[in-house]
Amino acid sequence: MRELSDIDVVGVVGAGTMGNGIAQVAAAAGYEVVMRDLEPEYVERGLEGIDDSLARLDERDRLDEDPEAIRDRIEGTTDLDALAAADVVVEAAVENLDVKREVFADLDAVTDDDVVLATNTSTLSITTIASATDRASDVIGLHFMNPVPIMDGVEVVVGERTADAVVDFAHAFAEALGKETWEADDKPGFVTNRILMPWINEGVRAFDEGVADKADIDRGMTLGTNVPMGPLELADHIGLDVVLDASETLHAELGDRYKPAYLVKRKVEAGDLGKKTGKGFYEYD
Repeated sequence: MRELSDIDVVGVVGAGTMGNGIAQVAAAAGYEVVMRDLEPEYVERGLEGIDDSLARLDERDRLDEDPEAIRDRIEGTTDLDALAAADVVVEAAVENLDVKREVFADLDAVTDDDVVLATNTSTLSITTIASATDRASDVIGLHFMNPVPIMDGVEVVVGERTADAVVDFAHAFAEALGKETWEADDKPGFVTNRILMPWINEGVRAFDEGVADKADIDRGMTLGTNVPMGPLELADHIGLDVVLDASETLHAELGDRYKPAYLVKRKVEAGDLGKKTGKGFYEYD
C-alpha cells in the first residue's frame, strides 16, 4: 500500500455532484486529479460544476490560491485506462451495487496492486463492493458529505477485510483534503444515513399528515434542535431520489422503521427531485 507521502495523483470515478466535488477538494489540496465518467457530456458538465463552485468560493475569499491554478490540476476523461496513473482512487458512481461492483472490478484490473480503492457509497456494503476485486483488504468507504467543497466531514467505513493500514491511510488522506473524519463499521447506512434517513422521512410524514406546514416543520427543527436545515429543506438539497434510494436500501436491510415516506415516492415519480430540478418540497430558481 502506498503511503500518504507517495500520493501525487488522485483518481475519481464519476463526474456528478459528488464526484466533481471530490475532484475539486483534491485539486485544492494540491493533488493532480483524473476525473473519469462514461460520456463526454457528463465529464464536461462535471468540469463546469467545478468552475462554478470555484468561482463562488473565490468570491467569498475561501480559496488559498487562484481558482485557475486549482482547475488546471483536474483532467476530465472518459478513458478508464487514464486511472492507471492514480495513486489512490475514489469511486463516486451511481448508488447501485451492481454498478459499483463492476467499477471496482475494472479498477482492480487497471490500477497498480498497491493503490487503495475507496467508495463514496452512502448506504451500500463495503464488503460486498470489495468482493468484486482481488484485493478486498485495500478497499474502504470514504463517504463525503454534500456539497463536498463546503462540508467538513468524511465518514470512513471499514469493510470486513479492510486492512488496518488502509483505515489509517483513509483517515490521513481525508484530513489531507481538509476534512474531519469519523469511523463506522460496515453496517447498513453507517452512522450518517442510518440516523438521517428516518429523521427526514418522519419530517415528511409530519408534513403530509398535517402536523404543521413545511416551513414550520423546518423552522421548528432548526430553532428547536440547532440544525442548519430542517428535514424537508435538507431532503431537497440532497435530492429526493437519493433520499428514496437510501431509504429503500435501509428498509430492505433493517425493516419497517426505515420505510420511505409515501410523499417522497410520489415526488420522485413526478420528477420533483429537489434543488437540482428546481422543485421538490420548495421551489428554486
